[in-house]
Amino acid sequence: MKPIVLFICQHNAGRSQLGAALLEHLAGERFTAASAGLAPAETVNPAIAATVAELGMDITGRVPRAVTPADLEAADVVVLMKPGLALPSAPRGEVLEWSFPNPESWDADAVRPLREAVSSKIQSTLLTR
Repeated sequence: MKPIVLFICQHNAGRSQLGAALLEHLAGERFTAASAGLAPAETVNPAIAATVAELGMDITGRVPRAVTPADLEAADVVVLMKPGLALPSAPRGEVLEWSFPNPESWDADAVRPLREAVSSKIQSTLLTR
């Protein structure tokens, strides 16, 4: 069974979508990547989608969704893209708290360094397992 890694942020439009997409891109079939948020936005952040598209992935059709207790029970690793998020239940798996700024009003040029920072964190933390 592939480990499930669940990325969580506030709106499931930026950081968590970026984390899940980058894990898919970097790890291939080693993990199952998922993302969710506490108060989901209506769409994925266009600047996040644009910087992920530069890697050859289209995430524009993904729909932000709320994290559920079932998600937290199923995940082997829960990555909070902002420390201290109030989850609807206790996660079963390991919890990692990362701290990345909210790219809500950023353009693609501003998001690229965030994309690289998240990519680096995934490589040093998750892909070394």
